[in-house]
Amino acid sequence: MVITAAMVGAETTREQTPYLPITAEEIGEDAAKCREAGAAMVHIHVRKPDGSPSQDAELFRAAIREIRKRCDVLVQVSTGGAVGMGVDERCGGLTLTGADRPDMATLSTGSVNFGADVFWNPRPLIRDIATRIKALGIKPEIECFDVGMIDEARALEKEGFITLPAHFDFVLGVGGALAATTEGLDFMRSYVPKGSTWTCAAMGRHQLTFVEHAAERGGNARVGLEDNIYLSKGVLAKGNWELVAEAVRRAKAKGRALATPAQARELLRLS
Repeated sequence: MVITAAMVGAETTREQTPYLPITAEEIGEDAAKCREAGAAMVHIHVRKPDGSPSQDAELFRAAIREIRKRCDVLVQVSTGGAVGMGVDERCGGLTLTGADRPDMATLSTGSVNFGADVFWNPRPLIRDIATRIKALGIKPEIECFDVGMIDEARALEKEGFITLPAHFDFVLGVGGALAATTEGLDFMRSYVPKGSTWTCAAMGRHQLTFVEHAAERGGNARVGLEDNIYLSKGVLAKGNWELVAEAVRRAKAKGRALATPAQARELLRLS
C-alpha cells in the first residue's frame, strides 16, 4: 500500500495550524519524517515566504532539493496550484529537469465546484498540462473529483496525451464535488480502466477513515495537512508525519504491508 503525504496545499494557512511547512527547509524536514513514518511519496505545493500560494519553479526546486538531500521519498508536484492561477503558473514544477525533475505530477481532468470557487480545468487546458507532463518524461496521477473525470482520462488516452492503465487519485469530500462515501469510492474504483491503480484522498474528518476503506479494498491512500489538519477531533496533527504514522497504523491493522519508495515506483509504473 502506497501512502502519500499531501504536505502543503494551497488553502491551509498557518492561522489554522502552526505546523504547516512553508519554507523549503521545513518541507524537507517534514518529508523526511513522513518517509520515516512510512510514506512512499510526498505531494507538494509551494508557498511564498509570506505563506501565500505559489507555483514558482525555483520554490519547487528548493523544496525538492531539501527533500532529496534528506530521504529517498518519491516527489509528486501539483499542477493544480491555487484557484485562479493561469496554466503557465500552475505548471512551474514541470520546468524542472535533471536531478530536480519530480517523479510524478498531478493532472486534474475536469472542472469542479470547489467550495465557493470553481477549480477551472477546461478541456484545452487539460491537454496543455498533459502535454507538458509527457514532454518531461514523467507519469501523471489523474486527479478525479467526480466520476466524469475518469471518462476524460479515457478520452485523453485515445487522443495520445496519456497512457492507460494509469494511476488515479479519487478526491472525495470537496464541497460541490463527489461526497466522501463508500458508495462513491466503490463506483469509482470499479470504473477505472482495467489494470489501473488508485489512491483515495478524502477531505477533513473523512481522511483517516478512508485510509481504512482504501486498505480494505486493495487501494492506496493520501493523507496530510493539505486536506486535513486534525489527528482526531479537535487535536491538531503536529506535522504531516503524524498523519502518516496514523495512516500506517490503520493500514497495518487491515493487514496491509507498506510500500517503500522503490516498491511504489514499480507499483505505479514510474520507471
